[in-house]
Amino acid sequence: MPSGVPDIELCGDRTLRIGMTRRRFLSWSGAVAALAFTPGILGDTASSTGASAPDSPLFALGVASGDPLPDGVVLWTRLAPRPLARGGGMGARPIEVAWEVAADEAMTRPVRHGHAPATAENGHAVHVDVRGLEPGREYFYRFAALGERSAVGRTVTAHAAGTDAPMTFALASCQSWADGYYVAYADMATHAPDVVFHLGDYIYEKPINRGGGRRHTTAMPESAARECLDLDDYRDRYALYKLDPHLQQIHRTSPFVTTFDDHEVDNNWAADIPEDGMTVPDFLVRRAHGLRAWWEHTPVRLAHRPYGADIRAHRRLRFGTLAEFSVLDTRSHRSDQVNGDVDAPQDAATADPRRSILGPIQERWLLDGFARSEARWNVLAHQTPIADLARTLDGRRAVSMDGWSGYEACRARILDGARERGVTDLVSVVGDIHRNVVTDLRTSYRDESPTIGVELAGTSIASGADGRDSHDSDRALKAASPHVRFGNAQRGYVLNRLQRDRWDAEFRVADSIGSPAERLHTRAVVTIETGRPEVDIV
Repeated sequence: MPSGVPDIELCGDRTLRIGMTRRRFLSWSGAVAALAFTPGILGDTASSTGASAPDSPLFALGVASGDPLPDGVVLWTRLAPRPLARGGGMGARPIEVAWEVAADEAMTRPVRHGHAPATAENGHAVHVDVRGLEPGREYFYRFAALGERSAVGRTVTAHAAGTDAPMTFALASCQSWADGYYVAYADMATHAPDVVFHLGDYIYEKPINRGGGRRHTTAMPESAARECLDLDDYRDRYALYKLDPHLQQIHRTSPFVTTFDDHEVDNNWAADIPEDGMTVPDFLVRRAHGLRAWWEHTPVRLAHRPYGADIRAHRRLRFGTLAEFSVLDTRSHRSDQVNGDVDAPQDAATADPRRSILGPIQERWLLDGFARSEARWNVLAHQTPIADLARTLDGRRAVSMDGWSGYEACRARILDGARERGVTDLVSVVGDIHRNVVTDLRTSYRDESPTIGVELAGTSIASGADGRDSHDSDRALKAASPHVRFGNAQRGYVLNRLQRDRWDAEFRVADSIGSPAERLHTRAVVTIETGRPEVDIV
């Protein structure tokens, strides 16, 4: 971002950057005006004119839970008897939804229950923040409305403060619906991890490619043929994805911690800046729609509900003294990408200390968390790789401008800050790149900077179709990036088993995702021992 262009801080953690960039600049006042004339997007209540008669089943989009605490969890569902119709077939009337939590799957030992409204303003989605549960244990839940009951879901609360009991968690990201079947989720559900971290690209906003790896026997909404722009478009896209039976299966099995990357709104967006020539006011309206649909369809708390285009998505989740996860938002507050947002050599622009992938407020929040952490494992759960994943292009070393490689000064501030605050077991877990990669964490990859931690990049659930164990791009990456310890370009996920003295990351992959019956196998197990930022690979 050029000098002389200030950040505009709204309040708390809310920031929007306005600046002359390679994309078109328009004033903040114009953006506010555009948002003000978008019904419902700044929190006003939708009109209530009565509901259309619903078809069955009412809970066609399934159930989910998320953001576990030692004493609670968020429960989610969305009423949508006609999920691919505008409004899900619910009309405008609010519906009262009953919920209950039990200690057994048969729901014969209830522990909590209540009611929550499902309103047209929120797409008839329901978010229930249940409290009063016991730490580190399994619970079951379901919903009921208009004489129908949902499926029963399983959830798990976080460990109690002061305990270091082992835990399991899975990494998932990038699930382009058209590219193939979500067989990774079927496999993941058999392992029933304590929690699943979904690190972005839950949906793709682009028009759906009918020539992809999935045989399109499923009906699709009319909006599938175009890029998502308004709230109804994004709601349609989530509904299509959430009809997938394997995705519903894993949501019923384990709680999710969900964050967004770019495709929940627009490819490679940066704060108020779109991918292409959309004006700032128009893009902020689009961003508001995309983020609103993300919140409506994910089991996150009310605190993370967007207000217009503004959102606080970063948060911290603790699992006793074993692990502390800092869930980051590397989209909403970042400086614009430089060098045309293509793979390019690092230069003065990527090293500019004024630029950040997190924004100043989130940077401070993250460093303050390092200073206070009492956890053995300190985990950054976010979207794009911190490590340089370099390739040689036209004889020059080139890296992504969209990842942390394009924000070198910010990377150094965070990693040096972690080391200065005594963090010794730092692990970064990311998605985005549609491949498995294990790398060293360093402040710089062009000198002899010390290794501060380990980065585990998980492959995609479906994006990129089948993939291969290795290919030309993978080999080029490894040749130019000696800090890469492992790489694989198939589809799948990472199953992590944490103990106080070791972290085992099992990379589960599929040879093909062209059929819903495909199976996964273990490609490698990477072990990190505490106090030693190195890996062993089997």
